[in-house]
Amino acid sequence: MSFDNLAANLRGDLITTESPNYDEARAIFNAMIDKRPAALARCVDATDVQTCVNYARDNGIPLSIRGGGHNAGGLGLVDDGLVIDLAPMRGIRIEPKDNTIRVQGGCRWGDVDHAAHAYGLAVPSGIISTTGVGGLTLGGGVGHLSRGHGLTIDNLLEADVVLADGSMVVASATENPDLFWALRGGGGNFGVVTSFKFQGRAVSTIFGGPTLWSLDRTKEIMKWYRDFILRAPEDLTGFFAFLTVPPAPPFPEHLHLHKMCGVVWCYTGDLGKADELFAPVRALEPDLYGVGEMPFPALNSAFDGLYPPGHQWYWRADFFTEITDESIPAHAEWGEKLPTMQSTMHLYPIDGAPHRIRPEDTAWSYREANWAGVIVGVDPDPANKAKLRDWTVGYWDAIHPHSSGGAYVNFMMEEGQERVQASYRGNYDRLAKIKAKYDPKNLFKVNQNILPKE
Repeated sequence: MSFDNLAANLRGDLITTESPNYDEARAIFNAMIDKRPAALARCVDATDVQTCVNYARDNGIPLSIRGGGHNAGGLGLVDDGLVIDLAPMRGIRIEPKDNTIRVQGGCRWGDVDHAAHAYGLAVPSGIISTTGVGGLTLGGGVGHLSRGHGLTIDNLLEADVVLADGSMVVASATENPDLFWALRGGGGNFGVVTSFKFQGRAVSTIFGGPTLWSLDRTKEIMKWYRDFILRAPEDLTGFFAFLTVPPAPPFPEHLHLHKMCGVVWCYTGDLGKADELFAPVRALEPDLYGVGEMPFPALNSAFDGLYPPGHQWYWRADFFTEITDESIPAHAEWGEKLPTMQSTMHLYPIDGAPHRIRPEDTAWSYREANWAGVIVGVDPDPANKAKLRDWTVGYWDAIHPHSSGGAYVNFMMEEGQERVQASYRGNYDRLAKIKAKYDPKNLFKVNQNILPKE
């Protein structure tokens, strides 16, 4: 397959299977995924993106879109097709007069945190700063700021989108509002977003960090946590986790490599009230009380070193309206079976601000859920693939009956149409019709795919 005509019309580089940097260029965050595209176009502007979309459509070439490359199932790549790689497009513009932030499609959240922090701002995102802005946003966006400031999509004001016909449009509440509705949770099904405009939030110095307890207290801590966090002020978020303590500072040596349960906190309110707010946490006498004041970007990048690109990842996820008494023993059992040091389970609280938006107001449908849960088996060694998968699936099988039925699409591998539809529920039919309007031939299908339906 020749891409000479495409290369001649791009400002950015075109990398093919013959290029010396091909293997480097096709590498993604999850090394368990090994796809071999025919070419990767490193787009430097929206015109490059349009050129690629037109070329793939006109020549019947499979197409994928890569922003930060963090996608759980490796859906930024496509075998024997063309990858639109947005990595060179990392410009950011802050508008102090209204605290809005314009972000190009190749940015990662660390880029946004760095630029916004200088203005005392932040955009609700995830918990790892190397995650791409595009993928996280289009799937919904769950993280440290969700309870107080909503999902990432709840802070999206508009997007510039290249459609399947090669045209460029703006999607917002007033321009192409149906497309704007679909982008807020519908993933990369509707086009290539070349830039996002977000509402920045006044978040600068926060009070946060981890508190850890021994695994023999899992049932006690989990029952306390589920009740405490739902009653806590919305400017306090804390996600529950199972983890193996990394053998490095700032963790004390006597805890290194111990399996533990814990909560990672982020409080964005009045710092003078933090000590009082955390009194119930201290009363539980954690083995590690690692909270304190820090810049928000420090918390949002705290896990970057633990999870560098190139490790093996296997994912499963669910939404939960409640953490039932019946599910807690299963959590405790599987938490004790963490298969590797980096494997983990997180429960992210999504009550508060996300609940004030109706399920039908955005493509994200689980507005009544209180937690987005994720189980990930992680390790650098490819020989551990089966062990990671077996633990992840076994854990998921044990707690899925206690879930709400669907999952956050950013936490899903390639799990089939039934799971995709379960994750959008009553919004799926509307999404399918919008898909038929903007991408009737399903050019953008390397994603958690929504099938076009008239």
